[in-house]
Amino acid sequence: METATEEQREIRRTLRDLLDRYARPAPAPGPTPEGYDPALWARMSGELGLARLALPELALACEETGRALAPSPLLATTVLTAPLVAALGTAAQHAELLPRIAAGELTCALAAPGGSLAHALGLTGDNTTGAWSGDGRAGGVQARPAPDGDGWLLYGEAAQVLDGHSAGLLLVAAHTGGFARSRTLLYLVRTRDAGTGLVRTRHAGLDPTRSAATVQLRDVPAELLGEDPADPADITRALAAAGRTAAVLLAAEATGAARGALEGALGHVTARERHRLADLHVQVEAARTLTYCAAREPGPGPESGPLALAQALDVLRDAAGEAVPPHDADRYGRRATADALLFGPAGRLRARAAERTGLLGPTGEAAA
Repeated sequence: METATEEQREIRRTLRDLLDRYARPAPAPGPTPEGYDPALWARMSGELGLARLALPELALACEETGRALAPSPLLATTVLTAPLVAALGTAAQHAELLPRIAAGELTCALAAPGGSLAHALGLTGDNTTGAWSGDGRAGGVQARPAPDGDGWLLYGEAAQVLDGHSAGLLLVAAHTGGFARSRTLLYLVRTRDAGTGLVRTRHAGLDPTRSAATVQLRDVPAELLGEDPADPADITRALAAAGRTAAVLLAAEATGAARGALEGALGHVTARERHRLADLHVQVEAARTLTYCAAREPGPGPESGPLALAQALDVLRDAAGEAVPPHDADRYGRRATADALLFGPAGRLRARAAERTGLLGPTGEAAA
């Protein structure tokens, strides 16, 4: 990693102090309806301006939240949803939503109904086909024009929606146009105005710091994100771009969690066992260096983020296996397993990166 600037060091010091004082691992289910501390999030987003940070500085912030295993809307709101609103939204949507997101007043969630968020983001599969969102067949979410011609109505279900139980804004991938002319577009659902047709069921999940929900929509009013008619190719490109950035930030978070696990273990091991932890520390630092290389602008290549994430997931798994006391081992182990299920596994991330760069064909065989 390049030498940190004074601004970056100050961000790290301020955020670490804030998290060390206020962040707590979320029990399942959490003590608040949100599953995180809204006051802490207001300070992180409003006072520290996390949503306005450039990629390297935001990676640093994610590293610190990972170290603390701090539950917050940072991933669902700032990393996954806000970039899509910024990339695809109209000027009016930007003016209404982005300042509120940046100030921490509005939290968001991305609902991809196909069952694989990593596929929707192009991390583990080709998202230019409709398979990741149900392919226009049974299931998924369907969109139809409202009878009065004002907006759209959404009908269907999406599972494993991060922060979907509490977000004030849902960004829902839905099909429209019927089977023959099916297109997957993105729609805005303002949960405050959704009515009784919106049912959100929170699940405890494997990792209590990653709250997820099943979102059911029964003729829920929605607004198309962007201009109408929207180009589905623009949407898949924006999803893939958001996925590559998210991979960098998830890698930073995972390496931060791995460092947290090792820091806790150092006080509970013998001198001989410290040698084993030293070897693992070298692996964590290598993953961290790869992550910050991917975060640097202009970056070294579009696949550097997914490859950094694959490496970070591996080292987090190994570090979680060394964590002590048992409570820490359980916390970090749950995060490692949950992230591998949501955004990996590491082998699939590497295979997709190799396929995109031409090293492997679409079937996973070595290219000639």
